[in-house]
Amino acid sequence: MAANPSENNLNVTDGLAASGPGSSPQFSPLYQQIKGLIMQGLEQGEWKPGEMIPSETDLATRFKVSQGTVRKAIDELSSENLLVRRQGKGTFVATHDEARVQFRFLRLMPNEGAQTAPESKIVECNRMRAPSDIARLLEAKPGDTLVLIRRVLSFAGKPTILEEIWLPGTLFKGLTTERLNEYKGPMYGLFEMEFGTKMIRADEMIRAVSAGDEAAQYLAVNSNEPVLLIERVSFTYGERPVEVRRGRYLTRDFYYSNQLS
Repeated sequence: MAANPSENNLNVTDGLAASGPGSSPQFSPLYQQIKGLIMQGLEQGEWKPGEMIPSETDLATRFKVSQGTVRKAIDELSSENLLVRRQGKGTFVATHDEARVQFRFLRLMPNEGAQTAPESKIVECNRMRAPSDIARLLEAKPGDTLVLIRRVLSFAGKPTILEEIWLPGTLFKGLTTERLNEYKGPMYGLFEMEFGTKMIRADEMIRAVSAGDEAAQYLAVNSNEPVLLIERVSFTYGERPVEVRRGRYLTRDFYYSNQLS
């Protein structure tokens, strides 16, 4: 049975959180502490993707705080796409199969028309030893077994993205080309529902490069065609890196969109 988030060592009434060994305690707003407790429940699997969490009233009783404090914590988790409010129904754990979050990590927008889901063609899915640079990003040991996926994403039949995806082998046992081809939803939905790994945030680096010979072959362009090289490290709960993704994006008919706040 999953641990009850209210039974951990954090005292939600004192407003203090230690910042590290030998350091002075730092003030933590009460709603942030409640947010942390709800996050622990999500991480421990108390509420699964797509399931409804307890009401604000029930959570307020459970954590012995006001309903307004709980609401503020849930508002922040909703803004981070970890929870989804549904009018008249309640608050649910977000899933990557939800239409509103399907494109959260795909920021490529068409120059004209609405954003649509791409078609995915798996080029390979193999288990291999971790290269040192990938191992470092995944906090793994060089030589640990990783899963490498390579695929092409197409929009309206036009190859647009060539991706290389690295995943920890211990978390993704049984992931095969056949399973990837069978699953018709977003890849992150498969990771979350079948392998218990939810991507909650990512760091990206973007630079302009030439397509190169391999990408040119898959994207049907010249090797000197300008593309965006997007390198992403995705994290699950607890700031644990669980994916390295490198993609070459053809931007003849698209642009990369991001909202800054």
